[in-house]
Amino acid sequence: MNYREALEYIHSTSKFGSVLGLERIKKLMEILGDPQEKLNIIHVGGTNGKGSTSSFISHILTQSGYKTGLFTSPYLESFCERIKIDSKDIGKDELAKSASAVKKAIDTLLDMGYDHPTEFEIVTAIAFYYYYEKEVDFLVLEVGLGGRYDATNIIKKPLVSVITPIDMDHMDMLGDTIEKIAYEKAGIIKPKMPVIVYPQSKEAMEVIKRVAAEKDSKLIIADIESNIKMSDLSAQVFNCTVDGHSFEDMKIRLIGRHQVNNAIVALNVVWELSKTFGYFIGKDCMYKGLERTVWPGRLELLKTEPNIIIDGAHNLHGAKALSSFIKDNFKREKTILVLGMLRDKEVDKVIRQLVPLAETIICTSPENPRAMDSSELSRIIRKEFKNVHIIASNNSIRKSIHEAVDIAKDDSTIIIAGSLYMIGSVRSIILNEK
Repeated sequence: MNYREALEYIHSTSKFGSVLGLERIKKLMEILGDPQEKLNIIHVGGTNGKGSTSSFISHILTQSGYKTGLFTSPYLESFCERIKIDSKDIGKDELAKSASAVKKAIDTLLDMGYDHPTEFEIVTAIAFYYYYEKEVDFLVLEVGLGGRYDATNIIKKPLVSVITPIDMDHMDMLGDTIEKIAYEKAGIIKPKMPVIVYPQSKEAMEVIKRVAAEKDSKLIIADIESNIKMSDLSAQVFNCTVDGHSFEDMKIRLIGRHQVNNAIVALNVVWELSKTFGYFIGKDCMYKGLERTVWPGRLELLKTEPNIIIDGAHNLHGAKALSSFIKDNFKREKTILVLGMLRDKEVDKVIRQLVPLAETIICTSPENPRAMDSSELSRIIRKEFKNVHIIASNNSIRKSIHEAVDIAKDDSTIIIAGSLYMIGSVRSIILNEK
């Protein structure tokens, strides 16, 4: 199996849908020799900020001299982005080799009478197999969906579990209340192993505390209070405290107040790895790791004159973070918003957060079967907002971007947001056009 054949095989299994449960992945990993049980894993779940927090953690560990794997989803531009070691994507030949081993194991699984694994289960198995073969020192493992029945939760004993902000998302699969969703997310907490938690709503925190107590797990709530000393479109500098120890003039290149909070959670994680497990992670490595962290597609400034910023804000929590950023940095009369949404997201709530902050709204449609048509999106916006200029673009995403650039002035800011599935295409278009 070569790289092209591997991708075709992986994507062909999307027909099996998204099915939560651990029976198939458990048996599949058993056939492969349970490589996941031989890895030092930091397991990261939550609704928002999982990827950024995971990236901060992995960069600090790499800077500390540890060979560090990072498994995330979805990808923006290349499938290989999902499986990294020390910030480098898995090679095409290596992906093909790991996929071949997993396919062979799946054939055995099917012969035993099990249902076919889902696409995400297969990708997770490929990642576990690859990281074991490469003998990584750590694996920062991002949950795909939920937590309790997510394929990544096959692991029995992560070094640390991490829970980022929890919000309403995937309600059809995880539940229709914060408490129900929090319970699913808290499913990654393992007996007697520490869990680092971003401060949550009262309802979510009560659930997490209860689950941690039931499993006799050490619960650490990150103190995200900070003094942001500098924040612009290129970087942020802040002071914070972790376990009573002060960190001054920490610098990150990710923008937005929420990224400072995510960085503080990451600091708590590596501090716990050092304090409880004895791994050497120097303060200087924490500084360098944070500063060198990149996470494309999340409040990312791609161009200037005019400013073009992309952000994968697709639910209420993400929209609130983007809203705060826009308010802090831009004037409404100079802001153009290109918005594309999936119809199964909190469309109304996202609209209320973002639309009032822009003078012109260009509605587009992501290239996804779940996409909301741009004309439908514009109708929803017009029902509530009368004093905005709305363009219902029936053109491609590329032409929607061009429409925004054509009406922008040098001091304008174009914000492109609404669906993470759209952001990868937008990023490729903007960066590859002269």
